[in-house]
Amino acid sequence: MEIGLTTPRDPIRIVQKKESICLVQPKTGIDVSKSMYEFSNEFLTSLSDVDGFILKSRSPSCGVKDVKIYPSEEKGGGSSKGKGFFAAVAQEKFPYLAIEDEGRLKDFKIREHFLTKIFILSEFREINKRKSLKELVDFHSRNKLLFMAYSQKYLKILGNVLGNNDKKSKEEVFKLYEEGLQGLLARSPRYTSNINVLMKAMGFFSDKLSHNEKGFILDTIEKYRTGNIPFSVPLYVIKSNVVRFNEERLLDQSFFNPYPQELVEMRDSGKLVH
Repeated sequence: MEIGLTTPRDPIRIVQKKESICLVQPKTGIDVSKSMYEFSNEFLTSLSDVDGFILKSRSPSCGVKDVKIYPSEEKGGGSSKGKGFFAAVAQEKFPYLAIEDEGRLKDFKIREHFLTKIFILSEFREINKRKSLKELVDFHSRNKLLFMAYSQKYLKILGNVLGNNDKKSKEEVFKLYEEGLQGLLARSPRYTSNINVLMKAMGFFSDKLSHNEKGFILDTIEKYRTGNIPFSVPLYVIKSNVVRFNEERLLDQSFFNPYPQELVEMRDSGKLVH
């Protein structure tokens, strides 16, 4: 409706025309590429306080990755894959935000990264508004293990920004921290990084464990390494011991709860994952 099509409307598709990608309605021959681009630009420019988008899977306007691009307006023929028009503009305008389609979010790893990114960016955005260095230091401390799992390189960069040895202004510190945070959250953690953080957390209370308890935890982590159990299992085992021994340095770490438990789903593609 926003781009001038009637409701209900006939299907639209993305078509490759020489060097250009066009959004057309095959039945009528209407090309809505310009209208869709202008609407997307205007709508996205009007937004404020946005942390991410959930878009429609495989939609010629909103699909994030698996949108069919046809060689012509006619039926049949092969197709390639690409982005929907709106999704492409959203990713161009907000390259560091969490942007996914609802189909890809059925994959647990993708969904976990998406939700983690949403809540981290949202919390930082609110702190950034207040420009409170104390809140920023607290934010960094609570997320230290999570950031370590994402990227030790960027964790070090963020730590150096907070150290502020160059005596930069508060505004510059927040700007540099935001840039580092965007780089850190660009991809999901590797399983090897998760294991490193699990082992580091275990180090806080390992001297309080019996030989059998330590062996059980290490065996659980090994089963995760070999792909026999999901990450949630060793994570829960470590977390339970953090609570058991009241390890205050770890109790508030977001690594154990990166997003609200209400958003945790029991099943993912038929497999128990959480």
